[in-house]
Amino acid sequence: MLEIIGKTNIDFMGKRHIAFGVSGLLVLIGLVAVVQIGRGAANLGIDFSGGTAVQLKFEEAIEIEQARQALGKHKLGDAELQEFTTDNTLLIRMKTDDTLEQKIAERIVRAFEREFPHNQFVLEASTAIGPTIGSRLQQDALLAIAISFIGIILYVATRFELRFGVAAAIATFHDVLTVLGCYYLLDKEITIMVVTALLTLAGYSLTDSVVVFDRIRENLRIRRRDPITTIINNGINQVLSRTLVTTLTVVLVLVPLTIFGGEVLHDFALALLLGVLIGTYSSVFVASPLLCVWPGGAGRLFGRGAA
Repeated sequence: MLEIIGKTNIDFMGKRHIAFGVSGLLVLIGLVAVVQIGRGAANLGIDFSGGTAVQLKFEEAIEIEQARQALGKHKLGDAELQEFTTDNTLLIRMKTDDTLEQKIAERIVRAFEREFPHNQFVLEASTAIGPTIGSRLQQDALLAIAISFIGIILYVATRFELRFGVAAAIATFHDVLTVLGCYYLLDKEITIMVVTALLTLAGYSLTDSVVVFDRIRENLRIRRRDPITTIINNGINQVLSRTLVTTLTVVLVLVPLTIFGGEVLHDFALALLLGVLIGTYSSVFVASPLLCVWPGGAGRLFGRGAA
């Protein structure tokens, strides 16, 4: 594998108190975002806040940018558009009160009739997503994230020890809250696609932490009498090049998706991009230092096999 940096000897654990302060602030912002989402005060997509979905099938293919401009002329520029090129179908979604569903659908139909008079289309479906459904989706999303955290703790605790599982779960919780907080501060729309990205991020963050944990465990077996901070520092430095190469590889894919992926993929790719960068940080400055502050962790890492 390409080695983008040589052998390093960075004292990561010496900077853990600064990292904990930074991470504490990021988590606090994330918790504020969660509260605001629960109150409905954040920028929620129609899946969570309710809205209208209209599906149109055209005789001829229509450019999605032309469709967006047409809706903008009729004060419907906030609509989300998704194109299905195989059958010339266009899905338009707008955040509205469910009682306005019929009126919004009519306005969308009239807009396309005026802007594309020579391209006949059929209204295939018009659906209202009410606040009750949105509330249920919020609960399901939170439940999915909670289940993923429990799975992380059980998996890592089985492979290593309980303290490793808790540290990995806290780091993953930190990553998810940080990305959520970033989206709240940027006033980005929080949709089902963003929740999907957060769950994907949980898996990536776990994998990154496990790689570091595995090297720490290997070092402990051969250097049992070294201080825990030395063992953790050595483990992180030994896998640092691998971690950075992995992160760079993923970033090289996500940056073009974020810039050129269009409206449908943009928020998903941006959430993953932020998450990958934050996940790399947390595996070094959150998950690993937590092993030091675990009760009894300052002396030796494992209860079994320690000198």
